[in-house]
Amino acid sequence: MIKTYSLLIVALLFVGTASAEDWRQFRGNDANGVAKGGTPPAAVDDSTLGWRVDLPGRGLASPIVIGDKVVVSASSGGAQERLHVLCFNVADGKLQWERQFWATGRTVSHPKTSVAAPTPCSDGERIFAFFSSNDVVCLDLDGQLQWFRGLTWDYPNSSNSLGMSSSPVVVGKTLVCMAECDDDSFSVGLNVVDGTERWKLAGPRKANWTSPAIWRGEKSEGDRVLLQSSKGVVAVEPMTGKVEWSYEEGASTIPSLVCSKGLAFVPSNGITAIRPSESHPEVPELVWRQGPLSPGTASPVVTGDSIYVINRSGAMTCASREDGERRWQLRLTGAFSGTPVIAGDLMYVANEEGVVQVIRLGATEGTVLTTHELKETVLSTPAIAGKNLFIRSENALWMFTSK
Repeated sequence: MIKTYSLLIVALLFVGTASAEDWRQFRGNDANGVAKGGTPPAAVDDSTLGWRVDLPGRGLASPIVIGDKVVVSASSGGAQERLHVLCFNVADGKLQWERQFWATGRTVSHPKTSVAAPTPCSDGERIFAFFSSNDVVCLDLDGQLQWFRGLTWDYPNSSNSLGMSSSPVVVGKTLVCMAECDDDSFSVGLNVVDGTERWKLAGPRKANWTSPAIWRGEKSEGDRVLLQSSKGVVAVEPMTGKVEWSYEEGASTIPSLVCSKGLAFVPSNGITAIRPSESHPEVPELVWRQGPLSPGTASPVVTGDSIYVINRSGAMTCASREDGERRWQLRLTGAFSGTPVIAGDLMYVANEEGVVQVIRLGATEGTVLTTHELKETVLSTPAIAGKNLFIRSENALWMFTSK
């Protein structure tokens, strides 16, 4: 009996652990905005608010979640020269640790944005925080510094007058950072262990605020990083920096592409769906293109057999992932800088004025279930981990939870 009871406890612990997936980078583990197995609350309001904590500075960076830790970055000071990385306990919002650094690069940015614009990421063992000053910080999960790279020291002409905001991604043993601008424009792959450079690729000399996307292969060694710029998209082998194929018909420099089930959906001439070509390996196959599916600032999200796009006027369109044909459209409230996130058939998105909207996604229509005013500016993308929804406003971090 004791043995059976012990096995039952182990089984329950395993199920609980497996169902509460981390959210380790911008738009989640796969950088696609979809939570696997997440069950956040259907109503975001005062009754589901778990906690709210003030942050020591401004920022657009989204929170990330690793186990019982939620991590976010911020910047403070008259010139935003003070860089913060903060770790809170998921359950109660108590501060576990905070680390501060001086920016070594330029901290000039548009008043709407911040030096803490890029979202941190994690490989489950380390936390990587990237800032608009082109400073890269690597910490362990206890907040101990592992390494620091001031990319501006190596590449002093890499910056733009509006500020950088591309969020890094970690794939295997490589951290990929984009620093594309009007001068020394590049993307770089860094060794996660010591920050040394594995490779560096030149980019178009034009300001770019998109973030890398991840193309998942059948095996982890087949994963690729897709880098989007004004010129188009390149698929890169993350360990070596080898470019495997390139799409060169231009792309947006604000909303980022998303990958799902063998297709990459690129904000290019509306939305263009592409995939690798067997007959011409260096040039991807164009599957479909829909000009009316033109995103604003928010990046597209794909789940199931649908793609969701929010345009500049706040209208969300649901279209088929197979051919891009429109299925339905829903008018949302406000202008959006952050990207929606999805768990099951629920979408969560906050507009710039801090109005959080929860949308039920149906086959023939979408329905706004609840709206909730945070009464604070929100320019970032929410995060989902298990039953919890995390939202970063300009100066605070919020957690809403399913009771």
